[in-house]
Amino acid sequence: MAEITPAQVVSISAPAASAGSAGDIPSGSVGIVTPQFISFNEPLALASGQVLPSYQLAVETYGELNAERSNAVLVCHALNASHHVAGISADDPKNIGWWDNMVGPGKALDTDRFFVIGVNNLGSCFGSTGPASINPDTGKPWGGAFPMLTVEDWVQAQARLADHFGIRKLAAVMGGSLGGMQAMSWAITCPERVGACIVVASTPRLSAQNIGFNEVARRSIISDPDFHGGDYYAHGVVPRHGLSVARMVGHITYLSDEDMAAKFGRVQRAPADNGAFHYGYDVEFEVESYLRYQGEKFSNYFDANTYLLITRALDYFDPSRNYGGDLAKALQPALADFLLVSFTTDWRFPPERSREIVRALLKNKRPVTYAEINAPHGHDAFLLDDARYHSVVQAYYDRIAADLGLPERKRVTGVLA
Repeated sequence: MAEITPAQVVSISAPAASAGSAGDIPSGSVGIVTPQFISFNEPLALASGQVLPSYQLAVETYGELNAERSNAVLVCHALNASHHVAGISADDPKNIGWWDNMVGPGKALDTDRFFVIGVNNLGSCFGSTGPASINPDTGKPWGGAFPMLTVEDWVQAQARLADHFGIRKLAAVMGGSLGGMQAMSWAITCPERVGACIVVASTPRLSAQNIGFNEVARRSIISDPDFHGGDYYAHGVVPRHGLSVARMVGHITYLSDEDMAAKFGRVQRAPADNGAFHYGYDVEFEVESYLRYQGEKFSNYFDANTYLLITRALDYFDPSRNYGGDLAKALQPALADFLLVSFTTDWRFPPERSREIVRALLKNKRPVTYAEINAPHGHDAFLLDDARYHSVVQAYYDRIAADLGLPERKRVTGVLA
C-alpha cells in the first residue's frame, strides 16, 4: 500500500458556500469535513477463520500530522456511530459529529495539537465494507454471508490504516463503550504501537445480562418476516419492525432510571379529559412515544445485518478468556499508560467493571488514572457535556502533549480551557 505524506493527510475542507459562511462555524469546531474511503487489497484473516479478500474503510481526520508522525490519536466508535466523530458533514450541515463536544480546536482532544483519526469499523453501514457491500465472489451484496467479526479483527484492520498514514505509534487510542473495548484490545495486541489507552464507560467483558439484552434485540430482527435470512436487500425490503424494537431495547439500557424519570416520569401524552387512561395498546405515555420515535428513526438509517454483527462482536469480547478469566494476565503485554472513566449511573457498564480493569493494571504495575464521575445520565453520559469528565480527559491529553513536546494549548472562546 502506498503511504501518503503528512501534508496529504488533512481532510478538513474549507467551508463551502452551500454549507454557510465561515461565520456559521461554531467556535471550537473542526469545521466542514469530508470523509476519505481507503481501500485495502491485502486479504484480512479473521478470528473466525474466514478471510475478507479486500475491504474499504471510511475515515475522517482532523488536525495535522506532525513531521515526526507522533501526534496521532485514533478514536474508536461505539455500536451505532461512525467515522464522523467531529465537525459538520459536507453533505448535511445538520449532521454534527457524534463526539463533537470532545474533539476540536481547544477542546479536550485538541485538534490544534493532535491529528485525530475517526474510522468506521468493518461490518458497519457508513461507508466501510459491510453486509450491504458487494461480495466479489458473487457480484451481489454479502447480506447474511458477511464474515463474523471480533473486536480484535477491527484492531487488525485499524493497524493497517495506521500503516497507510505512515504512523508507527499512536499517541493514544480512545473510545467509549464498544470503542473502549477496541482501545483496550489495541493495548494488548499492538502494545508497542500505543502510547496511551483511554477507555470510557466500557468493560472487559459483557455480563450475562448484557448478552441477554443483545440476544433479545437480535431475535427481534431475525424473526421479522422481512429479514429473509439477512438477504433482504435482494427483496427490496428492510426488517424495520425488528430493527426498531432492537433499538428500543438498547436505548432503555443506555439511560438511567433517574434520567428517564426526569425526562418522562409517568406523563401521559394525551390523557382523556378527566385524566383517565385510554386502556389500549397505542402510544399513551411520553416514554413510549420517545422510544418508538427513536426506534423508527434508527430503522431508517442503520443496517440490520450490521446490528447483528456488532452486537455479537460485543458478546465475544473477553481478553481474559484464554487466561482462565485472569484479566491481569490478559493485560500483561500492554505497555501504554491508561486513563479509565466511568459514570455512577451507568448500569450497563457499571463502574465496578472499570475498577476491575484498574486493579488488573495496578497488579501489572502499569500507570493508570481512574475517574468515576457522579452523573445522572446512565451509559450515554460518555457522549454528553460534563465539565468534570471533559476536564479529566483534557488534563490527560495535556500531559500526553507535554510528554511529546507538542505546542501548548490555545484558549478558544466557548470551549473548556
